[in-house]
Amino acid sequence: EQRLYYCDIAGRELRRHDPATGRLERWHFDSEVACCAPLHGGGLLLALRSGFWRFDPASGARELIAAPPYDPADERYNDGKADAAGRMWCGTLYEPRTAPRAALYCLTHGELTRRADGATVANGLAWSPDSRAMYWADTTSHTIWRFDFDPRAGELSQRRVFARFAPRAEGQPIEEYGGRPDGAAVDVRGHLWVAMYEGQRLVEFAPDATLVAEHRLPVRCPTMPAFGGADLRTLYITTARHRRPADELAAQPWAGAVLAMRVDAPGLQANFADLA
Repeated sequence: EQRLYYCDIAGRELRRHDPATGRLERWHFDSEVACCAPLHGGGLLLALRSGFWRFDPASGARELIAAPPYDPADERYNDGKADAAGRMWCGTLYEPRTAPRAALYCLTHGELTRRADGATVANGLAWSPDSRAMYWADTTSHTIWRFDFDPRAGELSQRRVFARFAPRAEGQPIEEYGGRPDGAAVDVRGHLWVAMYEGQRLVEFAPDATLVAEHRLPVRCPTMPAFGGADLRTLYITTARHRRPADELAAQPWAGAVLAMRVDAPGLQANFADLA
């Protein structure tokens, strides 16, 4: 389609942007829209607080695929993507943020299973170009994990810390804080690009966890990078303004906007989810 789909979680909206014309379309839902993936056969698979839904943007038709495996009163889906085999993976956010009760779930042919846990705010889901490694982050603990991943079976093993960031110290000015890991994306070289929430930057890691670049941004809170464009060398970056201080928003008018930058290496194509 050459369109950018993205979610406004707090606004309970799915949006579609046409870079060629500037046209922006919106669909409103009755609960938070955490993430989406294109579906084989057409339409989208959405992860809402109320579960996984099939959605047809053309008609607006919506069909519940799987009810949520958690209590929606204090937990919801957050960051998610489909893997190369069409399985849909999505982590959750434990809203009290007082304990690591969030988890990672996988939807395979309509069957939902719990695959990892120990997070408070699950984020940063991404795969290496050969699908042999999977990344997953907990924003609250400032940690990114790397798993060995079996692309045929969809099995995880050998969970270990890939990167860990210093939390904000008491009294530390926010300008000196590096941020905590939010959404992530991988390019064809296997470099992991991570949005650092409150850090006003993207960080770029080589597959061996070497920090190879830092990309400064004009907004405090980036939330997700995603590669797009005909050559997959346009990096789109969603950002947040929800509950941010008034003085920060006044100084950073692009907060809450989608940013775009050209990059040297193309990203990986988005995977399609498969419900069959």
